[in-house]
Amino acid sequence: MKTLVVGLGNLLLKDEGFGVRVIYYLRERYMFSEEVMFLDGGTGAFFLLPYLEEADRVIFVDVVKAGGSPGEIYEGTLEEIEAFLVERISLHEIGLFDLLAILKFKGKNFREIHLIGIEPKEIAIGEELSKCLLERLPEVAKRVLQKLSEWGISYEEKVSTA
Repeated sequence: MKTLVVGLGNLLLKDEGFGVRVIYYLRERYMFSEEVMFLDGGTGAFFLLPYLEEADRVIFVDVVKAGGSPGEIYEGTLEEIEAFLVERISLHEIGLFDLLAILKFKGKNFREIHLIGIEPKEIAIGEELSKCLLERLPEVAKRVLQKLSEWGISYEEKVSTA
């Protein structure tokens, strides 16, 4: 069973790059089996379709503008998140729900889709995360690891040589 973890976002727009930064954080610190693929999904363009078509389970990590406090974390199945966010997820050219609707139309059925989102503080030109999101990054990464563990996927922490 193939599992895909996708970080969405634009690294040049401060907090908008949060999802991608979580992917980098996990790849730097942990080793995973070959059944797991971590993908810098950028701004969620159509290039993601072939990767999603091959996946059985997917975790998306992204910023979510849902009117909460900056740094507030949203987590759940796609249906749970969609129920109260509708079209407010993601700031990208093609929304996550648009991408998944295309796949559904093509007959793709995922075994599971999970979303971990965070309310951004600042979307503006710049490469650094706001302090409140930077502080939440390890917690969001831990939530990804917890979901992978629930799905029976093991991982190992990399040994630091520093």
